[in-house]
Amino acid sequence: MSYNVIQVANWLIEKANNTDNGDFITNLKLQKLLYYLQGYYLAVFEKPLFDDEIEAWQYGPVVPNAYYEFNAFGKNALQPTSEGIAQFTNDEEELLNEVFEVYNDFSAVGLMHRTHNEPTWKNTPTAKGSVITKERMTKFFKTRVNWDE
Repeated sequence: MSYNVIQVANWLIEKANNTDNGDFITNLKLQKLLYYLQGYYLAVFEKPLFDDEIEAWQYGPVVPNAYYEFNAFGKNALQPTSEGIAQFTNDEEELLNEVFEVYNDFSAVGLMHRTHNEPTWKNTPTAKGSVITKERMTKFFKTRVNWDE
């Protein structure tokens, strides 16, 4: 079963709002975190976390549905929508927490630069509508997962 991307975004926003590092999530950062959550989820569970496509835009990977949902916040801190928060299984939550802990420490711009150096984004034309395929993401993120842990 895949999740509603807005409910996944709400989970991320709530998680960030409840961390002690004082950082918050902007729309730019949200898009990159959704990309990393989807990538690692595909690699580990071999199915998508959410069905929405991820596109290669100028500033990195973007989930258009989530981007437009939170666009009104501009560069300000995001707040969850009224759509609720995704409820994950224990295994899913363990993976997603791990990914969050690693990538939330980066700034939005740091994450943007990071994604720009990855083949999933580099090898996809950067224009609205250019999809970074789930197959390409699965292949790339399987090389990033440490299977010995």
